[in-house]
Amino acid sequence: MTYVLIVCVVCILVFAKMALVIIPQSETRIIERLGRYYATLRPGINIIIPFVDRAKEIVVMKGGRYLYSNSIDLREQVYDFPKQNVITKDNVQTEINALLYFQIVDPFKAVYEINNLPNAIEKLTQTTLRNIIGELELDETLTSRDTINTKLRSVLDDATNKWGIKVNRVELQDITPPESVLSAMEKQMQAERNKRATILTSEGKKASDILQSEGEKMATINRAEAQKQQEILKAEGEAQARIRKAEAEAIAIKKITEAVGDTSNPANYLLAQKYIQMLQQLAEGDKTKTVYLPYEATNLLGSIGGIKELFKN
Repeated sequence: MTYVLIVCVVCILVFAKMALVIIPQSETRIIERLGRYYATLRPGINIIIPFVDRAKEIVVMKGGRYLYSNSIDLREQVYDFPKQNVITKDNVQTEINALLYFQIVDPFKAVYEINNLPNAIEKLTQTTLRNIIGELELDETLTSRDTINTKLRSVLDDATNKWGIKVNRVELQDITPPESVLSAMEKQMQAERNKRATILTSEGKKASDILQSEGEKMATINRAEAQKQQEILKAEGEAQARIRKAEAEAIAIKKITEAVGDTSNPANYLLAQKYIQMLQQLAEGDKTKTVYLPYEATNLLGSIGGIKELFKN
């Protein structure tokens, strides 16, 4: 009797352990009852009927291998696909590998709508990537990663929607063209750098020549303006001197007129004064030279006589 009781207790404990299923957070299990879908277990303690209910197994990828597991991870997962050969629009064979970030949002579809979910996602990513790269040339492939990532994510998200999968992000890790293409690209880049350097040098020379010519132009204009101002000031000075001289002569004539009155002509006095100054200059000059007296010598004598009469008065 005691052995039977012990056996019953042990069976009850084993049955209770099998009936109680503890699900960690961010995980779930699909339960089938007698081969048909029964429930999707939530995180925490769940009760099932042993030998009647069982968890549906699903294929998962761990460590690069496909494994069977009865737990479904609801967290975001990342698949690092190996490199694959793709051909661009301009017939260049290139190696590309991609990272895929996805999340299971409907465990029921992930289990019953597809047989091998990781393999299906990998093959779908590879074929979609080949199609997208086949529409682009090599230069576009190398410079349009964001465009490729966006287009690839959109196509994968639409295609995996029926599997209960949400593709959050796709990233191209490496794009490796052949060695011959890399060598040609390096030469092209070097040629472009040399071209840009030549253009910048010529543009700098052009700008320098323009600035130099502008400086010479401004210097010429400034010199012309200075010369103009100098000539203007010189002319104005000469004009002022002539005006002052004329005013002084006018005052002298007026004084002479007042002094001689009506007895003599002031012009004769001034003319005689000019003759005397001229004779003085001739006398102070070279003594070997011939001295010419004015033709109107009588007028000169008359002027001198007029001066004499003036001083007598």
